Amino acid sequence: MKSFWSALRRDMQRVSLAAIAIASTPSLALAHGAHIQARSTNAVEIQAAYDSGEPMAAAAVQVFAPDDPQTPVYTGLTDTEGRFVFVPTTPGTWEVSVRQAGHGDIAAIPVEAGGLVASDFTNDVGLNWLQRGVVAGAVTWGCVGTALYFGRRGKQ
Repeated sequence: MKSFWSALRRDMQRVSLAAIAIASTPSLALAHGAHIQARSTNAVEIQAAYDSGEPMAAAAVQVFAPDDPQTPVYTGLTDTEGRFVFVPTTPGTWEVSVRQAGHGDIAAIPVEAGGLVASDFTNDVGLNWLQRGVVAGAVTWGCVGTALYFGRRGKQ
């Protein structure tokens, strides 16, 4: 019986030593570290949407700097809301191309010194009165021309 109690005491001492060793191990060795850095920038955020108002989620984006309109400086995809953020490095007019499934647009975004957009930029350019007049005239002329063509055809 004496050997049972001595063996139990020895085992308890080993468990106690193991617990002390684990507890004294530095937490750095037990966990992964993380490091976050932050800095303030003047970023430009675009938001792309279809004419229906539905966001262009996961659309391909290419951003071109003013000094090299052939090579994209930034590329990526829009988020679920159709947004994409980039940081212009020089002032000038930056071109942003957004494409998805055969649809897309290109916007020229003026950037001032310090990376600030000249104003709240929107690429929704409506037709002015002259352009509307030309479109209305072209539609009218097309309708009249078609009517005259088919009207004359029956008299021959």
